[in-house]
Amino acid sequence: MKKDLFIFKNEKRYSVTVRNYREEDFEQLIELQRKAFPPPFPSDLLWNHLQLNEHITRFPEGALCILVDGQIAGSITALRTNYAGEQHTWEQITSDGYITNHEPDGNVLYIVDICMNPDYRGLGLGKELMRAMYETVVFLGVEKLAGGSRMPGYKAFRDNMTPEEYFKRIVSGELTDPVVTFLMKAGRIPEKLMRNYLEDEDSADCAVLMTWNNPFKT
Repeated sequence: MKKDLFIFKNEKRYSVTVRNYREEDFEQLIELQRKAFPPPFPSDLLWNHLQLNEHITRFPEGALCILVDGQIAGSITALRTNYAGEQHTWEQITSDGYITNHEPDGNVLYIVDICMNPDYRGLGLGKELMRAMYETVVFLGVEKLAGGSRMPGYKAFRDNMTPEEYFKRIVSGELTDPVVTFLMKAGRIPEKLMRNYLEDEDSADCAVLMTWNNPFKT
């Protein structure tokens, strides 16, 4: 994939490109993850060169980045799977981020990771990355997109409610979460809460399974 577009904010115009990431992007992508996921997020969950090489080798269509004025500002990675909705962890569904269990004929495009450089937030780049993955779903002809979403806003409520209650209040619109609500605004549908999905203190190790159905397959 490669597409060019313009984004405007406060009358300023930005030149934006969405494309597949390549080996020469690896250092920028690793630094991007450091900025996007600071401690207490576990450093061993950040990308390394071996993982990134697996992404572009096994499923380059699912390895996308977004550039602003020529600089990488965000990335999104996916694999194909025949996953049917059963309980799972991030490590299980992504082979610890190496996507060695990628199924070339899988009917679900599963999001492994999405991250944005905090310096570029507010430009709608995350939505553009999600739109690119929706387009990839349609291009490949798979049934749906799925993925587990962090819910880092829970850290402010964990002394007062369970993760399940927090999830229900996000879905009902009573509360907003920086990640789950963003993905809902970008078109994803929250389906269920999954405990012990990923080591993530802010989210109490929980995630929300969120999907998007291919409108040409319904």
